[in-house]
Amino acid sequence: MELFLAFCLLLLYSAISKLCKLAYEKRDQRCYMLGYQCHKAAEDQKLDTGSCAKIIVRNQRLGIEEYRFLLKTMVSSGIGEDTYCPRNVMEGREESATHQDALSEMDDIIFDTLDELFAKTGVSPSEIGIIVASVSLFSPAPSLTARVINRYKMRNDVKAFNLSGMGCSASLIAVDLVKQLFKTCKNSFAIVVSTESIGPKLEKAILELTCSVRTHIGSDDEAYRSCFQLEDDIGNKGFRLTRDLPRAGAKALAKNLRVLLPKVLPLSEILRYAINHYRNKMMKRPAQKGSGPGLNLKSGIDHFCVHPGGRAIIDEVGKSLALNDHDLEPARMALHRFGNTSSGGLWYVLGYMEAKKLLKKGDTILMISLGAGFKCNNCVWKVMKDLEDKNVWKDCIDHYPPNTISNPFSEKFGWINDESMNFARREDYISRLYTNNN
Repeated sequence: MELFLAFCLLLLYSAISKLCKLAYEKRDQRCYMLGYQCHKAAEDQKLDTGSCAKIIVRNQRLGIEEYRFLLKTMVSSGIGEDTYCPRNVMEGREESATHQDALSEMDDIIFDTLDELFAKTGVSPSEIGIIVASVSLFSPAPSLTARVINRYKMRNDVKAFNLSGMGCSASLIAVDLVKQLFKTCKNSFAIVVSTESIGPKLEKAILELTCSVRTHIGSDDEAYRSCFQLEDDIGNKGFRLTRDLPRAGAKALAKNLRVLLPKVLPLSEILRYAINHYRNKMMKRPAQKGSGPGLNLKSGIDHFCVHPGGRAIIDEVGKSLALNDHDLEPARMALHRFGNTSSGGLWYVLGYMEAKKLLKKGDTILMISLGAGFKCNNCVWKVMKDLEDKNVWKDCIDHYPPNTISNPFSEKFGWINDESMNFARREDYISRLYTNNN
């Protein structure tokens, strides 16, 4: 009997030791956000409707179909008068852009943003142990992270990673990479730089990363080719977006949420959904259209940070998840004010939430990003303290949201949707563009 009791005690001790070890490791692998910073370009880089029309008009390589397509895209974009574009485009040099133009664009964005981030958080560049840069369409040598390391004279053992070709979802891929690296790099500071070429003490943290899930459906040819960079028949470079894109996005999002939601929603909601699902299946009841995923996401999520890649993307995600106008307001306003900023877009959405004082201690935020490949990368943050920095929104947040989101492009160039324009010549388009611009 004594031998049996000793054996039981040994098993109990072993079980307790393993549980303590797991608890310690889980605590030691936590990932917190100390701060974030969005870039605001100079006033002379603003791209209003007039400037946008001039850029389209002066492109001599566009045929009639390309003019029609660009104008229709511009009219339905959902952006306002105050977005920005690179200096070489504003100066009319987009067709003869140099390597230095691209480097200058990146330096202006990255260095200005990091200067403000270091000042805001009080973290020194010499304390940074990991740096990840995500820029899809520009991969210089030396790399962008090397330029940052040189500019701020970071330490010799800093771990640097450059992500390219990831599209709009790259920001959360970078965050997940940092989370994985933290498992071996104890008590480290990391920087994630998210942009595009055309951002160790618990009490200091503002957000805690509680869950991240990455989904890649590139094995599906339809999804893989739905968003593709290539050249057309006459050698013009660009992105081809097919009609399969919304379906690919919905498929990737659904697969991602099947893994993520059980980790963040309360057990009671998961059980309720399972019971209703199997009851409807047994009774052969069809699923209600427009009812979202069937789960009450708000039982475990307070805010939704949706990638502001375009009006159609925001609306489709909202429909898929049964979100209301209040849930989608931050994404719509970020698109309207700053446009589609690719992998950096989520931080402008987060900035809107903070500037509006929506983020309170204990709140949870679901970040949703979609990108070419085709990928869906989502994560959940927990707010560590009340946040109310007005950041890059400080000069206009009091005017958002407006009573109605007027579409300046539609007001000036809505005539593109007239059936008569289907038979217009290139000269007719140029004439009307100049007329409406003056």
